[in-house]
Amino acid sequence: MSTGYNTDTPDMIIQATGLTKKFGGHAAVDGLTFGVKAGEIVGLLGRNGAGKTTTVSLLLGLLTPTSGTIEIFGKNLQEHRTEILNRVNFSSAYINFPGRLSVRENLNVFAMLYDIPNRNKRIDEVLELFGIADLAREKYVFLSSGQQTRAHLAKAFLNKPTILFLDEPTAALDPDIADMVRSLILEMQEKYKLTVLLTSHNMAEVEEICDRVLFIDHGKLIAEDTPEELAHRISKTTVRLLIRDGLKRTLEYAKKHKFGAEIQGRSLAVAMSDEEIVYFLTFLAERGIKYQEISIDRPDLEDYFLSKTRGDHES
Repeated sequence: MSTGYNTDTPDMIIQATGLTKKFGGHAAVDGLTFGVKAGEIVGLLGRNGAGKTTTVSLLLGLLTPTSGTIEIFGKNLQEHRTEILNRVNFSSAYINFPGRLSVRENLNVFAMLYDIPNRNKRIDEVLELFGIADLAREKYVFLSSGQQTRAHLAKAFLNKPTILFLDEPTAALDPDIADMVRSLILEMQEKYKLTVLLTSHNMAEVEEICDRVLFIDHGKLIAEDTPEELAHRISKTTVRLLIRDGLKRTLEYAKKHKFGAEIQGRSLAVAMSDEEIVYFLTFLAERGIKYQEISIDRPDLEDYFLSKTRGDHES
C-alpha cells in the first residue's frame, strides 16, 4: 500500500481506449476513449443511464471491460490491478458506512483492508484533516449528512491516493455544507496535487471546480472541453424584460427576426445571439418602448447539458 502522495506520474494519468462494457446485448459503455491528465479535476457528465457509473466501475476495476483497454499510471489496469488500486480511492454519496460502528471503527476497518501501516496514526491524521476528530467516537448513523460526507472523504484519503474518484460528492447536502465540501475538495486537490474524476448533476458545481468535462450519452463520448467552452456552444443568449408599454411591438419585432420569445403577463424573454442584442436594444430605444427591468442571461453549462439531454442540436 502506498505510504505517501506520489507525484511521479505520467502526464496522461488515466487513458481509456475503445472502452466497451456490454450487459447481454446492451452496451452500457460503447467505445469510450478519453484521457485525464495528472493534476486535473475532470467532470464526467451525462443523464441518468448514460454510462457514468459503469465507466467509473471499470476504472476502479470493479467490472471487466468487454473490449478496450484502461491504462492508469501508464500501466494496464487488468495486468497491474493491485499495484494501481493501491494509489487510488473512491467516495460516493450513495454508499453508507455501517451505522452501528463509530467513525473511528469504520475507518479502522478500511485501514485494515487497505493494509495501512501505523493505522491509528493515519486515522488520527485524516480525522484532523477533515475536521471530524471530535466525532471519532460518534456512531455513523447519528452523523449529519455533511458529517457523513466528510467521513467518506476521510476514508478516501486513508491510503494517500494519487487519483480520487468522486460520485456525486455533494448530493443531498444543504447549500452551505455543499459549498464547504467543494472548498475542501479544491483545497485537498491543490495541497496534494491529486487527480480527480467526479460525477455530478450539479452543473454550477462542475463549472466551479472542474478543469474539463467529459459528456457521455448512451455510453459514448459526445463532447469534451472546458465548462466555459461547452457553454459557448449554445449560441443563444436570453434577454428578459418587464415591459411597461410596447409589449405588442416588441413581440412583433421578435417574431419578424425569428427570435424565440416567451411571454408571461408583461414579462418577455427573447432568445438571440450576442451580436443581435445591440440591435434589439436600439429598436426598443428608437420606438420609445419602456421597460422596468432587464436582464441578460448568457448560456452556462446547465444550458448545454439540457440541450444535449433533450436531444436538441447545437446552433
